[in-house]
Amino acid sequence: MSRPRVRYEKKDHVARVTLDRPEVLNAMDTRTHEELAAIWDDVEADDEVRVAVLAGAGDRAFCVGQDLRERDRLHREGVPPTSFGSRGQPGWPRLTDRFTLSKPVVARVHGYALGGGFELALACDLVIASGEAVFGLPEARLGLVPGAGGVFRLVRQMPQKAAMGYLLTGRRMDAATALRYGLVNEVVPADRLDECVAEWTDDLVRSAPLSVRAIKEAALRSVDMPLERAFTAEYPWEERRRRSTDAIEGVRAFAEKRDPIWAGR
Repeated sequence: MSRPRVRYEKKDHVARVTLDRPEVLNAMDTRTHEELAAIWDDVEADDEVRVAVLAGAGDRAFCVGQDLRERDRLHREGVPPTSFGSRGQPGWPRLTDRFTLSKPVVARVHGYALGGGFELALACDLVIASGEAVFGLPEARLGLVPGAGGVFRLVRQMPQKAAMGYLLTGRRMDAATALRYGLVNEVVPADRLDECVAEWTDDLVRSAPLSVRAIKEAALRSVDMPLERAFTAEYPWEERRRRSTDAIEGVRAFAEKRDPIWAGR
């Protein structure tokens, strides 16, 4: 039996999800998507997990997207080409169209983040990159489309003209450019990448878990709403936070000059 495509570890409220196919630059095949689906289900279900970190194994790539050799074989076998979204495909819903994942996901990006790999990063809540990271959506050069949300997310996350330039030409951008456009939170030397990711995850774990989930839900669900509607919309995780002991604990701990003890319920 071949080894797993994805490594999954949980410790100190942090789930570490590592694409583990460095020999093919962590390209994602059908089995990778199936394994990831089960992992994201577990991340959401396990209340001990407060944040997930998505990374790629090896020192060359975060992920270069779809395994094109497998895609070519599937074409030869008569499997129709894919389009936008993963409905009906192995691993659905994938991270890129798993819109109800309530916990923050941090992308740790070193090396190439191309095609579906860039789309994974765009779907994460935070992106920490090394100075050697390279981003791009080469689908137009391959007769494909960025079907895992790249078309939709890039044009929302950076200025339209700049986004269209990268989408239509497949040009690559370096880490400094991605930072300038706000596509990543921080860029650090490669030897500081893990330290920087840990600083962010420490801050996330220190925050109240229900507050984090409520804020993520409200921010993402309201982004296209008129502001007045955003204030009056219903957010299930906010209702849970408001009725929780944590809504009282944080203020009480501040008044008592101690660290809060979060119950997460």
